[in-house]
Amino acid sequence: MMTMKKMSYVVLCAGLMLGASSAQAQLRVEITGIGSNQIPVAVASFVNESAAPQSLSGIIKADLARSGVFKLIDADAPVSETAPVSYEQWKSRGADALAAGTVQSMADGRLDVRYKLFDTIKGAQISSMNNAAAPQFNRLLAHKIADDIYEKLTGVKGAFATRIAYVTQSGREYRLEIADADGEGIQVALRSNEPIISPSWSPDGTKVAYVSFEKKKPIVYVQNLVTRQRTIVSNEKGSNSAPSWSPDGSRLAVALSRDGHTQVYTVNADGSGLRRVSTSSGIDTEPQFSADGQSIYFTSDRSGGPQIYRMSSSGGEAKRVTFGGSYNISPRISSDGKTLAYISRRDGNFQLYALDLASGQELRLSDTANDESPSFSPNGKYIMYATESGRRKSLAVVSVDGRVKQRLTTQAGNIKEPTWGPFMK
Repeated sequence: MMTMKKMSYVVLCAGLMLGASSAQAQLRVEITGIGSNQIPVAVASFVNESAAPQSLSGIIKADLARSGVFKLIDADAPVSETAPVSYEQWKSRGADALAAGTVQSMADGRLDVRYKLFDTIKGAQISSMNNAAAPQFNRLLAHKIADDIYEKLTGVKGAFATRIAYVTQSGREYRLEIADADGEGIQVALRSNEPIISPSWSPDGTKVAYVSFEKKKPIVYVQNLVTRQRTIVSNEKGSNSAPSWSPDGSRLAVALSRDGHTQVYTVNADGSGLRRVSTSSGIDTEPQFSADGQSIYFTSDRSGGPQIYRMSSSGGEAKRVTFGGSYNISPRISSDGKTLAYISRRDGNFQLYALDLASGQELRLSDTANDESPSFSPNGKYIMYATESGRRKSLAVVSVDGRVKQRLTTQAGNIKEPTWGPFMK
């Protein structure tokens, strides 16, 4: 049965769906590239999965294929998780693992979804799940199963049961949209005739901070996605920009020009307790908390051109982090604190780079020329960013090793300012 912990996302989805109208166009996902060592796995159709609004096995297979980590082996017929498994037969078909399951309609209208994962090499069951939920949360259950398969076969938590936020622009209308990580289930959180920029997820996934120009100047808001309530967090004199949440969700780092030139501040999530934490004669902006909350990474031109620095989250001495290239902006740190993603200008191109903080080794991850706004997946294995192709803005996803790439586009207009949300509870 679905636990109370899992129910939090159900309530959130219900609030968001009731409070916002659906977008007109879904995101289209195109995949290129594969992982270096793909794991062959068979995902059989679930028995009686026609009882669900969408095919659970189809969603699971699409998730696994999108990751680039798995090679999908055809399964000819539905397989129940309770049926005896012929390990030798599945091995002979090239599958190292088999996922099987059943869907049952319950008297109260919910769907009971049962699944097991089998290791055909070891000849043993290695995982199982049993969840019940209303039919509208069918996709969430499928994403959670895909996450379980990913984790059991790679040792790394999957990131399919996550969401993304981004901004679309069509004509003079700007929309802050929320979608599942696969681009489905789009909901509009905010519409405006003025720009919306820099969305940032709260750690618990119930709120999004962003900058809106609706009052003819940049102001930082926090919006509750359940109640739709909006709170002004920073409306100081001058520019209010670049909000970023602390890991515990109690504070935000922001960039303000209230004292004449832009510097980094922290502020409580309710707008109280504003405190300046950077002090330089240059421009300090784009702050990002480290995963442990002890440090803030930010962009500064204090050395003559924009570079990325790190300082204590309480302020103090800042140390330069990036040295490759003369122009590095938009720092984002992975959840394990080991990798820094950023945009670097080289030979006139703005491209996505990743820096191994221990070794200092850089890796260029994109082959486009106008990238911006990187954002790590919660498991740290993928980076989403905005890019431009043929004067049309779209989103892209790349694995941290650069092998797997996706492009997300919409017919509704330009799409930009992506941010990857936390795991769904």
